[in-house]
Amino acid sequence: MADKVIRVLLVDDHQVVRRGLRTFLEVQGDIEVVGEAADGQEGVARAEELRPDVILMDVKMPGTDGIEALRQLRDAASTARVLIVTSFTEQRTVVPALRAGAAGYVYKDVDPVALADAIRSVHAGHVLLQPEVAGALLSQDQAGGPGQGRGNALTEREREVLTLIADGRSNREIARALVLSEKTVKTHVSNILMKLDLADRTQAALWAVRNGVGG
Repeated sequence: MADKVIRVLLVDDHQVVRRGLRTFLEVQGDIEVVGEAADGQEGVARAEELRPDVILMDVKMPGTDGIEALRQLRDAASTARVLIVTSFTEQRTVVPALRAGAAGYVYKDVDPVALADAIRSVHAGHVLLQPEVAGALLSQDQAGGPGQGRGNALTEREREVLTLIADGRSNREIARALVLSEKTVKTHVSNILMKLDLADRTQAALWAVRNGVGG
C-alpha cells in the first residue's frame, strides 16, 4: 500500500495557505505532504532533494515565480508532475505555465475534495486542460506555433494516440482504448514528441488543441 502513496510538495509564499493545504491533504490516505517551500527557487531545490510525485505550486511568488520555477524543473529533468494554483484574475498566466511544463491547474477557491482528485489525476498521467484554456490557446496561436506542419509526419496510429492525449487520457487508458500494450503506447508517445519537437505530453496536448486534433 505504501508504494501507492502520492508524495506532494507544497510551494506557496503564504504560510497560512501551506498549512491549510497540509492539514487537508494529510487526512487523505493516499497522499503524503513531504515538504514545503516559500518561493520558486526553494521549491526547485526541495524538489531535487525530496523527489516528490506531484508539486502543488502557486504562480505569483516573490523572487522566482511559479512559471520560472517550472522552467527550471523542466531543465533539471524533474519527473514531478506540477499542478499550478491560480486565481480567476490570473488566467492569463495559465497558458505560459502549461507551456513551461505544468500538467494542469486548479483555482485557489477549489473545493478540497476536487483538489485531492486533481492531484490524483495528474499523478496518473492526465493533463488538466480546461475549455477556457483551450480557447485562450486557439486565440493566441491562430498563426500556428512550434511543430506547425509537422503533423503530416505522424502515422495514423500516432494521431489516434495524440487525440487521446489531448482528451487527457493516461497511457494505461490509451492502451485500453486502442487495445495496445502500455509499452507500445509509450513508444508511440515518444515518437510523437520527437516528430513534433515537443518536450512532454502536456505540450503534445496543447499542440493537438492548437492544430485541431482530438477534443
